[in-house]
Amino acid sequence: MGSSARVERPSAEGAPPRPGDVARQALRRAVAERREAGAEESGGAVEGTPDDQVLPAVPVPPSVSGRGERPGDAARQALRAARAEARQAGTDADREPRRSSRAAGADVRRGSGEGPGGGGPARQARELRELLAGAFGMPSDAGAGAGESPASDAGAQQGGPGPEAIPVPPRSSSSSSSPSAPPSPPAPAHSDPSPHRPRSMAAPARDGDLRRTFPAFPALASDGDDTRFAETWWGNAWVAALEEGALDAKRLARGRGYAEQGHVDAITVTPGLVLAYVQGSRPRPYRVQVRLRTLGDADWERFLEAAVERPGHIAALLDKEMPQSLADCGVPLLPGPGDLEPQCSCPDRGHPCKHAAALCYQTARLLDADPFVLLLLRGRGERELLDALSRRNATRAARAAQEREPALLPGVRATEALAPRQLPSLPAPLPVPPHPEQPPAYPAAPGGPDPFALDQLATDAAARAHALLSTGRDEAGELSLWQDAVRVAAARPGSGLTAATRTLYASLASATGRTPAELARAVAAWRQGGLDGLAVLEEPWDPPAGRFDRARPLLLAADLPAFRPWRNHLTHPRGHVQLRFGRDGLWYAYESEPGHDDWWPRGTPDPDPVGALTGLGTPTDL
Repeated sequence: MGSSARVERPSAEGAPPRPGDVARQALRRAVAERREAGAEESGGAVEGTPDDQVLPAVPVPPSVSGRGERPGDAARQALRAARAEARQAGTDADREPRRSSRAAGADVRRGSGEGPGGGGPARQARELRELLAGAFGMPSDAGAGAGESPASDAGAQQGGPGPEAIPVPPRSSSSSSSPSAPPSPPAPAHSDPSPHRPRSMAAPARDGDLRRTFPAFPALASDGDDTRFAETWWGNAWVAALEEGALDAKRLARGRGYAEQGHVDAITVTPGLVLAYVQGSRPRPYRVQVRLRTLGDADWERFLEAAVERPGHIAALLDKEMPQSLADCGVPLLPGPGDLEPQCSCPDRGHPCKHAAALCYQTARLLDADPFVLLLLRGRGERELLDALSRRNATRAARAAQEREPALLPGVRATEALAPRQLPSLPAPLPVPPHPEQPPAYPAAPGGPDPFALDQLATDAAARAHALLSTGRDEAGELSLWQDAVRVAAARPGSGLTAATRTLYASLASATGRTPAELARAVAAWRQGGLDGLAVLEEPWDPPAGRFDRARPLLLAADLPAFRPWRNHLTHPRGHVQLRFGRDGLWYAYESEPGHDDWWPRGTPDPDPVGALTGLGTPTDL
């Protein structure tokens, strides 16, 4: 079949003809008519367009179907006509009232456009698109910042998500031309339970001398003290200004609870302003700010002059302290009742609301840690203030040095200093006192050293100095650390381990790496025989033949049992008495519990072994 008998493909139901389709259809028809005209003249068949090609049934204006016109001109004329018809159809649709969804559904079901209210497939499709766009359209975001639209704020304040939290299926570009196409799947809901939570104000990269951001404080551990929130006097003065200017004590109590529980986010401080987000009972935190009047240049001049008048003021500021005399210099550094101006994004109109009160309480903790936060609130940064104080201090010092008259330096002429002269002889040394003097008494002080221990050390130093003056020799200076510790402990008067003695023994034993029990045993040996007695306790040795060998017969002659020898030790058979022979030729007696190798020095050293045992009891007891 020829091209004149083509089967035209119907367009999509209810879809208006597109200008491009109209232009292409006009171009094809113009080309086909030209080819048919050429074929009729030549008597042949039409070539170029297959019989099975289906063209859309798009209405073409009659003016473009005439002959003698070029195909391109026909296509352009059809495109202009289709565009004009589309613009006219849009203007007519805007003038007509929007029909309800039920009427639109009825028109769509009729399909043919017949009956009352019909306007053809193009108008029905256009009205259906307008209905769908109105059903899924979102309110405009113009004029509202990210996370700051009124609708989202209202939704957050009511405890639920705002309109922006509703997932909306995206509209494709082909939905206007193919209304019967299935809608795209809805976007998955955001996993964040609070998608409108504003960003934290903690931005250290933006900080400078006039902007400081502090991280959120952790929750306070309750210590049962409900009277003071801050630790310093200036922090409590800030709290007093807040509480005296508040109109509702219950809001203050709830704000203080928020601050203690750590509901205040990072705090940003700029001149005259404190900003933070405070988490209340709703999912969305509130934006809170507290304003404070900044100081003028005249007030800052008075403050700087008062600070450089006393060097202690600058030292205190560098130590993160605010001297009360500096705060009372006539410049209103600390706020008074009514000076704090809080503002909050919550619907509560209290003065202040609990969120603003929480921020004020946390600001008091900032002031405790760094009083320069208060100075920044009043308008000057820390670096600027320290530079100004340094310049003023240097200027004041230079002015004071210029005003002072140069002092005359005493001296000696060089000729007099280099002249030969005879030095006078040294005076005769003073006579050595017969005994060391008593050292002064040292009063006890809380947290100070033990006065009794100081008295003992002073007495020992005086005794050593007296011995050095008398003999020219200090025997204690030749002792080891352990021997000197035993000597100091043995010089303490009294017997038994009292509380003061235990403290002294514990400190000396810790300094020498021994235990207090070892130190107590060594003290007993020192008191028995001094340095030789300590050597007998700690140094076993093999004595030569002679006096040590004659000791056993002497003990047997005194009706004592035969003692067992081991090196320089002679031990009773029952194991409760022992004699030790020292290098100084003296016998030292020791006692222990029977069956236990726990020997302690007893009695007085004696050249006779029987005499050394005399102080321990009768021979029958031994």
